[in-house]
Order: sequence, then structure tokens, then C-alpha cells
Amino acid sequence: MDVAEHELNHPWEGVLVTPARGSDVGVLVLAGSSGRIEHERARILARQGVIALSIRWFGGPGQPRGICEIPLETFTAAVDLLIANGARRVGILGVSKGAEAALLTSVHDPRVDVVIAVSPTSRVWCNVGPGTDGEQRPYRSSWTWQGQSLPFVPMDDSWTPAGPESGPVAIRGWYEASERRFAHLLPRAQIPVDRARADLVLVAGGDDAMWPSLPFAEQLAARRRSAGTTAHLIARQDAGHRPRFPGESPASASPHFLYGGTPRADALLGEAAWPHILDRLAMTAPSGW
Repeated sequence: MDVAEHELNHPWEGVLVTPARGSDVGVLVLAGSSGRIEHERARILARQGVIALSIRWFGGPGQPRGICEIPLETFTAAVDLLIANGARRVGILGVSKGAEAALLTSVHDPRVDVVIAVSPTSRVWCNVGPGTDGEQRPYRSSWTWQGQSLPFVPMDDSWTPAGPESGPVAIRGWYEASERRFAHLLPRAQIPVDRARADLVLVAGGDDAMWPSLPFAEQLAARRRSAGTTAHLIARQDAGHRPRFPGESPASASPHFLYGGTPRADALLGEAAWPHILDRLAMTAPSGW
């Protein structure tokens, strides 16, 4: 399918990719802790007949350098743009910290119809990197809403990684240690997906080495069930933090972090999730759900 691509520079850097024939379905595509613009993923979605918008949500002009007290209004403004471009059904597809943002936005913005949370968390975490003041400590929330910081879980800085002193590290254990140390803060930091009207699709790998995204996804699904609503979980025990969807380039290795999984397992998880993602965006569920 032919698509048209428009680079954006206000109010944030981004790309809007639209099917040539138009669409009444729009999706906001959010990267994880890179904050980058997901050009390739937006193009792939647009070729499936979806208006796809991807934005740089931190680290750009006028934005915090890190994921520190990011206003959720950043994402509701992106929903505004999708609606202005004809979207009557709005989705947000986010990975990792982008999934955290997607889930929280759906709680606060009832215009969001579906969230696809890839390698998600079930709770709000502290900042990753500096805020507008250039400082990383003391820990602050990753997010704000209407000027108020959301309750969060800080990191346990007494944790040290196992394994070699040099090379990329797995930091899943850091998040697990932080949950144990700050267990008293977990209830207030939960993402209240039971309050969101959006459909919820969860995609997670059991071998995620960044954080325990499959247990997090199971917690989110249980939270929905307890409220009498549903969530759709697609998982593979051998996949890692970065599932890849059909047509996407393989994820590059990092000199800093281990992500878990294998290229094949990550691709198989993305392939399994892809039809469910497209069908949820179109509001027609596959048989067997």
C-alpha cells in the first residue's frame, strides 16, 4: 500500500505516515528508553492501512534529557493530532518505557481505544536519566499529569550486577531487587489499568533481561480481570525484551545492556502478536479470543 510521510518538528520531533487512501484508525508509536522516532515501525503500520505517528518524547528540543517527569500531556497532544488527521479509533503502541507511557495515557485519556504494550511494566518507575535540571538524583517519577508527579518506585542503588565487570549487563535483577526493597511503595505505584476503557494487548517474553516484563504483563492482565474487563496476552518464554514485527529489521546489539531472548524467538513472538495487534486496531478480534 502506498503511504505518504511527513516529518514533524512542532510541538515535538516526529513522523506522520498516512495511507494514500486515508484511514479512520490511528496509532501513536512510542519507542522505549531511547525515546527515538520509530520510522520503520510507523511505515509498516501505515502500509497496513493505519495512520501512524511516532514522536521523540524526550531528549528533543525543549524536552527533558532523560525520562524524568515527562508530562503525559505529551502523548494526549499526539492523540489530538491523530484525531485531527481523521482517526476515529485511536491506539498507542509502546515498548518498555513507551509501554509504561501508553498504559498511563490510556488511564487518563478516554479517547484511547486500544493499547499495545510490548515488554510492559505494571507499575510506575522512577526517572531514567536527568530531568530539565540536569540532575539524576534524588529519584523522581518518570511521569507527571496536570503538573503532579505520579507515585513511583525508586531503584535500589545497593544492587550490583552479577557476571563480568565489563561488557553489557542484564539489569532485570535490579528491578526485582528494587521491588523487594520498596515493597511498601508498590501499591500506590501500580498502573490502574482497571480504570482504562481501552482494549489492552500485552506482548512479553519470559527471557526478558531488562525487567520482568512477562510477570508484569500477567499482573496487568490480572488487574483487568479483577475489574471485569479483559486483556489479551501474547507471550513466549524464550523471547526477550525486543520482539520484532514482520518486516522489521533485526534489533542491533547494545554495548551496555543485555536484552535476553534470541533474534529468532523475538521474531516469532512479534509474528505471533502481529495479527492480534492489527485486528485490535481494526476492532475485529481473531477467532479464539
